[in-house]
Amino acid sequence: MFKHVSITTKTKIMKKIALMLVAGIFLAACTPKNPDGEKAVTTEGTEVAAAEGAEVAINTSASKIIWTGSKVTGSHTGDVALKSGVLTVKEGKITGGNFVTDLNTINDTDMQGEYKDKLDTHLKSPDFFDVAQFPEAKFEITSVTEGAEAGKVTISGNLTMRGVTKNITFPATVTEATDASVKASADFNVLREDWGLVYTGMADDLISKEFNLKIELVAGVGA
Repeated sequence: MFKHVSITTKTKIMKKIALMLVAGIFLAACTPKNPDGEKAVTTEGTEVAAAEGAEVAINTSASKIIWTGSKVTGSHTGDVALKSGVLTVKEGKITGGNFVTDLNTINDTDMQGEYKDKLDTHLKSPDFFDVAQFPEAKFEITSVTEGAEAGKVTISGNLTMRGVTKNITFPATVTEATDASVKASADFNVLREDWGLVYTGMADDLISKEFNLKIELVAGVGA
């Protein structure tokens, strides 16, 4: 490779290669890993048609929404409370539904004291969800497609945050679906910048572009 170049030129080339390697290692070290989870497919918001079937009210205290965000130095997990919602069921299958979350309840669960309070406050600020202006997030199902396995479905729906509506598609599991009781869960990532969540974090501690949502919905009698 260096057969026809001078020692000085060889030295310069080797220095450049070394610098490139160091830069590559530095960039790799400063690149945050997204939380575990399958990324939801995101498209523009679509019209929500009226769903056929019986509406079953979501039990907001029994249901859960767990979020996880990661950065170069680690990750944080917490929850947010459901405010209201319903699921529509026909002949043992979910056909529609919607729910609203109260973003004022964003709550980190892996820290305590001052650092927890700082993170909760920051997540509610204009850098992230800007809850003073947009206090709620809403999800409305636009379609449910049955999977190859029993209880496995693909759900599409409009997710609205920060005044932005996008349609997301993700896998879900339905363990119970009757006119009286519904239980369903999902685990997926979304690309936060699609909803204007573009805060990058510190230069040496960048925040991942995706965040994870684990959702457990319980509705109806005995929930």
